Amino acid sequence: MKKDTEVWLRYAEENISSAKVLLESELYNPSLQNAQQGVEKFMKAVLIEKSAGLTRTHSIRELANRLEECAVKHGLSDDDIDLLDSIYLPSKYPVMSVLPYFMPDRQVCLQCIQIVEAVRDSVIKAIESSLLDVT
Repeated sequence: MKKDTEVWLRYAEENISSAKVLLESELYNPSLQNAQQGVEKFMKAVLIEKSAGLTRTHSIRELANRLEECAVKHGLSDDDIDLLDSIYLPSKYPVMSVLPYFMPDRQVCLQCIQIVEAVRDSVIKAIESSLLDVT
């Protein structure tokens, strides 16, 4: 595995841990932000490992499309992607709420943490598979 891939995976794992700690502290906006960032970093780790290049984006949909072009399964539904893409900017800046129709709560945070953990599992399988293809 490439060193850069390892770094991106480590940072993504930190995002998952942070999302969980923040959830338990009832800090929902930063919990959601860390879940979204974890998904983004896991997806970028695969692109790095596959030498597909990175673009400066926070769009989960754009990253999902790039992974599909590389024949990598990301495990996200369209609803998951829409949810994650609704989080990034509003969770960083106080524009009403994180989500368009309601304030974030424990349930939404748990849902996003489950999503990032599922993406992690898909990404690890894709990376392991690409390592097996090389050897």
